Amino acid sequence: METTQQAAGQQRTADQRRRELLEAADRVVLRDGPQASMNAIAAEAGITKPILYRHFGDKGGLYRALAKRHTDALLDALRAAVDAPADRRERVEATLDTYLAAIEARPQVYRFLMHPSEDQQPADAGSDGAFDVGRHSAPLLRRLGEELAKVIHDRVDLGPGSEQLARVWGHGIVGMMYAAGDWWLGERPCSRAELVRCLADLLWGRLAAAADRAGSPGF
Repeated sequence: METTQQAAGQQRTADQRRRELLEAADRVVLRDGPQASMNAIAAEAGITKPILYRHFGDKGGLYRALAKRHTDALLDALRAAVDAPADRRERVEATLDTYLAAIEARPQVYRFLMHPSEDQQPADAGSDGAFDVGRHSAPLLRRLGEELAKVIHDRVDLGPGSEQLARVWGHGIVGMMYAAGDWWLGERPCSRAELVRCLADLLWGRLAAAADRAGSPGF
């Protein structure tokens, strides 16, 4: 009979193997972007495709695991920017810059997570073809919106109805960052610093007024 210790050891081994496979997938995505295939990822990991399916189910399952991995890291960085010892305007700018720096540093990963390849066709679960990235990326943006809403609600006194207003702002700010960042990454019409300043100016009016209320802890 399997002991609790043996089961725990097997789980640690499985978790470690999953991390190794995700790291292999990351390397392929950095090289191939949205064109990354299960075949290429399996080859990079030194395994067969059926073994990769055993861990993730299909390309959609692998996508969700990679999305969680990168979203967790981004949220940690965003929280650190919000909590940095600086004035409110600087923290707003740092939060915007953290997001933009992340997509600038790894554009192929960003495109894999947020954009389908141009020649993509719908594929059945378990196939090595492309898949509906938009269907998968929407939950990623919703998660970012909810997490940012929690940060706003915890740090800014918005008065009556603050929780709902914080959620509106959280999703609105994420939508703004996504749309502006996507446009900027594709066209590079200005420097990252200039884009950060422009977006911060857009946000700053009401955020500053709310944070300046008497007794408000501020951002």
